Amino acid sequence: MTNPPKVAIVILNWNGIKYLREFLPSVLASTYPNLDVIVGDNGSTDGSVDFLINAFPSIRIIQNDKNYGFTGGYNKVLEHVDADYFVLLNSDVEVHDGWIEPVISLMESDPLIAAAAPKIKAFAEKDHFEHAGAAGGFIDKYGYPFCRGRMFYEIEEDRGQYEQSGEVFWASGAAMFVKKEHWVMAGGFDDRFFAHMEEIDLCWRLKNMGLKVMYCAESEVYHVGGGTLNTENPFKTYLNFRNNMLLLKNNLSVLRATVVIFIRFWMDLLAIVRFLNEGKRKDAWAVSRAHQNFVLHLFKNDGPKVRTKRSNLAGLKGMYKHSIVWDFFMKKKRTFSSLDPVDFY
Repeated sequence: MTNPPKVAIVILNWNGIKYLREFLPSVLASTYPNLDVIVGDNGSTDGSVDFLINAFPSIRIIQNDKNYGFTGGYNKVLEHVDADYFVLLNSDVEVHDGWIEPVISLMESDPLIAAAAPKIKAFAEKDHFEHAGAAGGFIDKYGYPFCRGRMFYEIEEDRGQYEQSGEVFWASGAAMFVKKEHWVMAGGFDDRFFAHMEEIDLCWRLKNMGLKVMYCAESEVYHVGGGTLNTENPFKTYLNFRNNMLLLKNNLSVLRATVVIFIRFWMDLLAIVRFLNEGKRKDAWAVSRAHQNFVLHLFKNDGPKVRTKRSNLAGLKGMYKHSIVWDFFMKKKRTFSSLDPVDFY
């Protein structure tokens, strides 16, 4: 690649010294020629910063004064980073030496490409996809996100079935490439999300601006997952349900958002019943709290300054025209390949 664009890998760390120790060496072994590796520390108290200073003195450290979450943490750190491309990389991700080049090559091929992600596989089971991103993210008409290679709790083995790069709806924040100019244009992450689904919101805004989000099959990384909040954490349940409604409110027209959110409230009620039947009372209460928080802040307009609206969902590449919940639980369609391609925009 002649005169390659400047790339900055930015790892946001919060008390993740064990992951920095294990995975940072693989990041530093990346072969991309015009690269900075930066750790943004979100007010860690586990000795992470001292460890980095002693073990990796060449790495630039940008320190926040406290934990601002995934969203606020990255927003603050990236204000101090100068590069053509940002790579937002979780601290619990293992990479191989040539993982950057294919993604940058793909993004450089089209000026409308704003964000992209590699194939994301499970660190503990490397022949399977990983929950957070897999082979590219999609969303259904009611705002339920899913992935090629992962639908709800069903995670597929990688048998080469998703080797075609192409446009998707969202790129995972576990390993997200984004052009700096488009990050700035979109206003970065919505601080209110704190963590979870903030990358979907960002990608939706980018798409509403007429830009593209891509999946790059030629690059793959291995993600531990659950490094900060594990899947059984009620706070994660709260964030997922609250942020999903924020996602809809942020990116749909008022009329469309009103209809979809009304339907989602009833669908979420079924989730509460399911949690109660499984004895997960804290998760059931987390869903209820998510609804309460959303309604309480319904008329506040404190998200990113940059916000676009659409009157409908048509034309957004990667949007599923039906209900993925119905297809998965009632029609028993458990893999992405079982969905009809004509049912996607």
